[in-house]
Amino acid sequence: MKSTLNCLLAVVLLCAAGCRKQAPQQKETDQLQGTITLSGAWALYPMAVKWAEEFQKINPGVKIDVAAGGAGKGMADCLAQIADIGMISRDINPAEIEKGAWWVAVTKDAVIPTIHENNPSREALLAKGVNRQQFVDIWITGKAKTWGEITGGDAKDEIHVYTRSDSCGAAETWANYLGGKQDNLLGVGVYGDPGLADAVSKDTLGIGFNNINYAYDAKTKKQISGIRVLPIDISGNGQLDPDESFYGTRDEVAQAIAAGKYPSPPARELFFASKGLPQKKVVVEFIKWVLTDGQKFVPEAGYINLTQDRISEQIKKLESK
Repeated sequence: MKSTLNCLLAVVLLCAAGCRKQAPQQKETDQLQGTITLSGAWALYPMAVKWAEEFQKINPGVKIDVAAGGAGKGMADCLAQIADIGMISRDINPAEIEKGAWWVAVTKDAVIPTIHENNPSREALLAKGVNRQQFVDIWITGKAKTWGEITGGDAKDEIHVYTRSDSCGAAETWANYLGGKQDNLLGVGVYGDPGLADAVSKDTLGIGFNNINYAYDAKTKKQISGIRVLPIDISGNGQLDPDESFYGTRDEVAQAIAAGKYPSPPARELFFASKGLPQKKVVVEFIKWVLTDGQKFVPEAGYINLTQDRISEQIKKLESK
């Protein structure tokens, strides 16, 4: 009898299992798939790589290629539709708009001046900072020839000026702060952010400028070996005030930019651009994700979040038809 009951129970269970509806499985064709190519600004490169890594984790059917080469290359590549997205670290100019450039802001960072860590006048430079007019005399007019002219001391060491050789947002932004254009910047031209940081790190009398993430180590968040960030005497009073001393770590600089303590420019927004409103579904979804869930990765990558109102404006641009 017990055996018969066990058999009946087994039959009931099998029938129930057979009648139970199977949960529908997501078809592979329903998953987001495709390729996305990004090209352009060194300033955006580390952030874009992080976004690409995280987006691909949740969308394994998507492949994202990110290549740096300067904002000029990024804009040229997206307008020629060689790249889906151009990474731009400067304002979009009228000529580019006439050619069909479309863009959205995605994050913020800043350009910061740098010197060699063993500059002979380092102590005075880090204590006093350098004001805007002095930077003009170094990069635009060329009036300042020695470090003593900057510190007010008697040092006769020559100032070795470096700039960028590639068309880039960092140089354009730095020049804008000094009242000029990239073509107006004096100095030895060096390709790329890493190249400029390397040039200054090898020249004790050198001065250059970098996007934040190339002046600070990504892991330790401290200034990279060989260079020191040169503080800006924003008030121009000949000394570095307490609220102007925020260069110790990458986080300190980012917080100062977010709080509006760092001048704009050289603080600026960074953009994704394309020729016209993006049409590929995978590209649209990626940009939407960057402006929403992707924003949580911004601070840890050394960048500054846009305000929520600003993000909302960018999403509306993406959804406009």
